[in-house]
Amino acid sequence: MENLLSAVRRFANGSEEPGGVSATPIPGMSTVCATAPSPLDHAISRPLVCLVLQGAKHIAMGSREFSFAAGQSLLITADVPTVSRITQASAAEPYFSLVLELDRNIISELAAEIDELPSTDRSPIRVLPTELEVGDAALRLMQLLDRPTAVPILQSSLLREMHYWLLAGEHGPAIRQLGWPNSNSQRVARAVAVLRAEYAKPLPVEMLAAVADMSLSSFHEHFRAITSLSPLQFQKQLRLIEARRLMLSEGTTASSAAFAVGYESVPQFTREYGRMFGLPPVRDVQTAKRQVTASA
Repeated sequence: MENLLSAVRRFANGSEEPGGVSATPIPGMSTVCATAPSPLDHAISRPLVCLVLQGAKHIAMGSREFSFAAGQSLLITADVPTVSRITQASAAEPYFSLVLELDRNIISELAAEIDELPSTDRSPIRVLPTELEVGDAALRLMQLLDRPTAVPILQSSLLREMHYWLLAGEHGPAIRQLGWPNSNSQRVARAVAVLRAEYAKPLPVEMLAAVADMSLSSFHEHFRAITSLSPLQFQKQLRLIEARRLMLSEGTTASSAAFAVGYESVPQFTREYGRMFGLPPVRDVQTAKRQVTASA
C-alpha cells in the first residue's frame, strides 16, 4: 500500500484544493487529506468504498459505530445517514484516503458474469482489510492521472477492474445487491436520485413512489429498510446538511440558508437544525469554526 499512499499523497499535495477532499479527473473518485483530527461531519453518504492509507477515522450510523485505519476499507452500500470524524491525523503524518463511488451500471454488468456468493450480513456499512487486488487496481487508477491524455481512454477499463475485484472479494455479496436489475435497491435509488437533485422543492411521497414504480406502502417499507429513514426524513436531512455547508463554506446567514434549501419558516428550520446538530445554527457554525481554527 506504500505505492498507493505515495500516489494519493502526490495528487492531494498537488491539487488546487489543498487539504480536505480533492476530486480527481476520474468520475466518482477523490482523495481525502487532513493534517489534524476533524470536527463531526454529518452526511447522507452515497454507496462507496473508502481505502484508508494513513491515519484513522470513526463513523456512526444510528447505534452502529466503526473505527478503521490504514490498511482497512470502509464500504457503504446504500444512501444512509452517517456521522464521521477523522480521529488520527497530524502535520507530520496526515490522514490520507482514496474514495470511489460505486457505479451501479458497472456492478450490474459484472454481477451477471460472476457466480453469486451467499451472504447473511445485510448491513449497509462494513469495515474489512483492504484486499491486495483492490489496492493494486486503485494504484493503477491513481497512476493513470499522471498521463492525462490516457484518462478518457483507459479509465473505463480500470474502473471496471476495480469493481470486479470488489465484487470478487469479501465485499462482493454486499455490493452485488446494488446491481440487481429492477431490485428494491435499484427502485429506491431512482427516488433517492430525485431527492438529491430536487431536495429544496416540495416532493410528494406519491410522486417518489411512482418514480420507484412501487405502491405507496411498499415504497415506504423499502425506502426505510434501505436508507434507515423515511422519505420525508431523508429530504429533511439533505436540506439541513446543505444549509450547514452554505453557512460554513460560503458565510450564508441562517435565514438565507433556510430559504435556500426550501424552508418557509426560519423558526422551524432552527428547531430542526438544533435537533440534528445539537446546537442552533449560529452557535453550531461558530463552534465548528473554532474547532477548525484550533486544529489548524
